[in-house]
Parts: sequence; structure tokens; C-alpha cells
Amino acid sequence: MSNSKSGIAVVTGASRGLGVAMAKALACDGWTVAVNYANDTSGAERVVAAIIDAGGQAATARFDVTDEQAVHKGIARIVTTLGPVDVIVNNATGPQPYIPVAEQTWDDHLNQLRFFVKAPLLLLQSVLPDWRRRKTGRVINIGSEVVDIGNPLFGHYVAAKGAMLGLTRSWARELGPDGIPVNLVAPGWIPVERHKEDDPQMLEDYRRLTALERIGSPDDVAALVAYLASDKADFITGQTFAVNGGRTLA
Repeated sequence: MSNSKSGIAVVTGASRGLGVAMAKALACDGWTVAVNYANDTSGAERVVAAIIDAGGQAATARFDVTDEQAVHKGIARIVTTLGPVDVIVNNATGPQPYIPVAEQTWDDHLNQLRFFVKAPLLLLQSVLPDWRRRKTGRVINIGSEVVDIGNPLFGHYVAAKGAMLGLTRSWARELGPDGIPVNLVAPGWIPVERHKEDDPQMLEDYRRLTALERIGSPDDVAALVAYLASDKADFITGQTFAVNGGRTLA
């Protein structure tokens, strides 16, 4: 295991999908990982067990990242049981339905904003007084290539991910003097559990659009997250990192 950085890292939405790979990668680098989830207790427990079996440290942290009281209580429990939080990875997401613009409602937009703006804000505010006192901490937001592509039928999701990019840049400037880097990782289409029913032809069509002519894996995203959490990334803030095999080169 690498010990270039140590402390407590919170990964939201870490009971499945990309969050699992992120939690494992951070644990491999020496972080104690709080595996956040809302409903999938068995999934979160499997992630924690896998990390511990590999020699790392982790614990489950169940709370709804879109609920203000739940976030503050959840972070307080993590601090009490594991220690002060040092890194927050904003990965949690909800359903992402395709909806024609003529049928989209304001609530459709709010449903996305709750995960990609409200949740990151609540989590940051819950740790910020401590981070400012210690002159440390960092935020890693998980965005999406859709902000650059502008996928149709997806305006509610694209707009919310675009808002996450905006707050990343604003926070980086505001929190820089406090020694708090804020960056965004923008994955492409990385197949995880929720994509198992997707049309294989769609996946092949996407593969052909990448410069590397292959589909990425959750580990590709997790490796960058682990790097941004490490001390090797101490002088990087306000940046967006695409992990999509060159899909957005054009």
C-alpha cells in the first residue's frame, strides 16, 4: 500500500458503480474510507469488507446526501467514529431518465440539481469550519462529459452537471487561500451495474467515437480520483479532467 497521503476520505454513492472503484483505490493509497450510501446496505458492506480484506480501512456511512440534517449528522458520526474528514468525493447520483425538452419539468431539473449542486454544498459546509482551521481538505467532484457534448433529451442532467462545473471553479478560487483544492473529474460512458441492460450497439457506437477506440473501466476513473486526493496533486485546483478515451477531443 502507498501512504503518500492518509486521513479520512468520504466517497458518496459508494455502494456500487464508480463509487466502489473510487473507495477501493483511495483505501489502497492509505486513506480510511467512509463508504456513503442511501439504501444499499449490503452493497456498502461488501465494499467495506473487500477493502478490509485487502488490508485497508473503511466503514459504512449511511445518509442521504440531499438532506441537510442527514448530511450534518452523517458527517458528525464519521468524525466521531473515524476522525476528521480530509477529502470529499461527490459521486452520488439518482435516476437519470431521458426526457424530451417539451416534457421536462422544473422538478426534473431540481432532481438533478439536488445531487450535483445541493449535496456537494451541504457536504462542504459540514466540514468547512474544520478545514479552514486546519488549512487542509479537498473536494473532488464527479462531473460528466455531457457538459461538453450536450446530449439530447438530457437537458436536466446536462444543466446540473454544468452547474457542478461552475461551483467547482468558484470554490477553487474562494477556498484556495485556505489551502483547499477543488477539482472535477468528468468521466465518459463507463459501464457499471446500471448499464447492464443497455443496447450493446450503443456501447460499440460510443467506442468508435473515442480516440483510443476502447471503453473505459471504473478503475480508469478511480485512478485519477486517487491521484487528485494525494499530495502529488497539492498544486492543482479548479481543473476539469476528462476520462473518456479522447471522446471530447473535437
